Amino acid sequence: MTSLLRKPLGTTGLVHNITPESAGWGYVGFALHHLSPGDVASGSTRDLEAILVVVEGKLDLSVGDAVFGEIGDRMSVFEKTAPHCVYAPGGTDWTAKATTACVLAVCTAPAQGDYPVQRLGPEGIELTPRGKGQNQRFINNIAMEGRDVAGSLLVTEVFTPSGNWSSYPSHRHDEDDFPRMTYLEETYYHRLNPAQGFGVQRVYTEDGSLDETMAVKDGDVVLVPKGHHPCAAPYGYELYYLNVMAGPLRKWRFENDPAHDWIAQRDVD
Repeated sequence: MTSLLRKPLGTTGLVHNITPESAGWGYVGFALHHLSPGDVASGSTRDLEAILVVVEGKLDLSVGDAVFGEIGDRMSVFEKTAPHCVYAPGGTDWTAKATTACVLAVCTAPAQGDYPVQRLGPEGIELTPRGKGQNQRFINNIAMEGRDVAGSLLVTEVFTPSGNWSSYPSHRHDEDDFPRMTYLEETYYHRLNPAQGFGVQRVYTEDGSLDETMAVKDGDVVLVPKGHHPCAAPYGYELYYLNVMAGPLRKWRFENDPAHDWIAQRDVD
């Protein structure tokens, strides 16, 4: 199995370039560009669909024949405002030119269905609390199942306050058995505030065949090919992550680790 913890390739330009081939799986791709004013990033979706997420900063974006002009307004993800995002269907060229220092995420998966080029945010995205107590986190649902905007991709942002847990109780979505569970590969792009901090992510299966616990730093990506995958933010540091999921069916159905499911049952409103 390939390493689940992926460090940035550098500090400028294309700093992550995760493909199904490099990840050792079949669906999810994730690329990340760090751009200075005037820098250009471009690509073609080919047989994939893409959701372009302006993580931070501003840029001029064209996707196919659609010219969006300057998009983006938050200069730090920890402003917790809704991101500016655009969907690009298969067979589409795109070009982004930075107007400020910016971070652009390109989330990809196999193109399915007939979805047009369209803006997915900030309109239609509202920061929503989930969980209770030290398990509370805040979600920006960019393209989850409730928004019929893509054929394969499920994309969301999560903000975990200092000292809290998220993606918890531990859960998995690694079997193609709808409606009980769906098979979804997943990437976590992590950020920390302050940036010198660290978070913790564990990826494990109930039979112990996979069990990795990683200290994630600002800018790291974690791959989740299977198993449970909880995260924790140490006291003093906020944790942000951008999730990308895809599989045979664009549905998010999961099961909690039976050892910890009592927490979810206790916390049901």
